[in-house]
Amino acid sequence: MDEIAPIIHAISYRALPLIFAIVLHEYAHGRVAHFFGDPTAQLAGRLTLNPLAHIDPWGSIIVPLMCFLMPGGFLIGWAKPVPIDVRQLHNPRRDMALVAAAGPAMNFALAIGSALLLSLIFLIDPSIAENWPPQPGLESRSDLLGMVLLPLAAMSLFSILINVVLMVFNLLPVPPLDGGRIMTSLLPPASALSLSRIEPYGMFVILGIIMIEPQVHLISTIIGSVFQVLAATVLPSEIL
Repeated sequence: MDEIAPIIHAISYRALPLIFAIVLHEYAHGRVAHFFGDPTAQLAGRLTLNPLAHIDPWGSIIVPLMCFLMPGGFLIGWAKPVPIDVRQLHNPRRDMALVAAAGPAMNFALAIGSALLLSLIFLIDPSIAENWPPQPGLESRSDLLGMVLLPLAAMSLFSILINVVLMVFNLLPVPPLDGGRIMTSLLPPASALSLSRIEPYGMFVILGIIMIEPQVHLISTIIGSVFQVLAATVLPSEIL
């Protein structure tokens, strides 16, 4: 039980930010598509902030949990993709680029919002630095620090990280990721067609990228740099 407690403690701070990050990512796609004339997501009941409409049992729960439990595992997760009918967009090529960019843009906005919230928390109670990182049992304290501020600070910090991860990973120029959609919308028609032909094999390409990432450290370097920029602006130096 003593070995399981830290795991449960960590998951309790990470589950909610992860769900918010992937649900709002998909909601942003649907909302922007609706703005440009495609009501498909709304008709399918997906233009909602209700997590139950977006959560994929594998991508939103099982896979992230497995990644979390694996030492050094690559953190990844996803929700059910929002249905988009490109034919109903006002300007399919231009609008599809904006629809695809909406998800990573939402994650970036959430990362900034989480950084601002974390900054506010440390402003309210600078003594949080003395109790960092939060340990199992602190949340049982009856004061404001234990009941509210420390859990919120831990969730905000993880929210910055997971949203940066989702933003950077989804911007990889590989269909069916958002970066691939953006590229196929912006490239000349012939080049876009060539790139779109990768989509049936896109998941294999993504798995290959994940497998070689521990050797090349390209994605993790970008993620770490963006995270440090956001976190360094709000965290005391003794925590960084």
